[in-house]
Amino acid sequence: MEQQLFPLIIGIAIWAVVGYLFAKIALHSHIKDARRHATKQSRSVLLGDVNEKLAPALPGFPYHFKDMVFIGKGIDYLVFDGLAEGNLRQIVLLEIKSWSSQLNRNERSIQSVLSRGNISYEVFRVTM
Repeated sequence: MEQQLFPLIIGIAIWAVVGYLFAKIALHSHIKDARRHATKQSRSVLLGDVNEKLAPALPGFPYHFKDMVFIGKGIDYLVFDGLAEGNLRQIVLLEIKSWSSQLNRNERSIQSVLSRGNISYEVFRVTM
């Protein structure tokens, strides 16, 4: 009976070691892919931030840099088109995107509210 159990125990031990090694290799590969993806994503975010700042200096950019106020949260710039010349033509909420990047959920929400015309101008007075 013992002679029959010994090969079975050895077989189970070998398969356990092989399974462990395969799992370790798969985990290592997964971690390596996750790091590569995180690095690529970080690089894209950094390049996007740089592009947001540089876009107004590029040839063909439609607005004068003096008319622009950097917001960076939800929208990139608030543009008072023509204000520097003393002739305000329009107010633009400008989002700058690089390559094929898409609007995120918050940016789409802002775009939706603006397209419905749900916008106002308010004055808050401090009385101390």
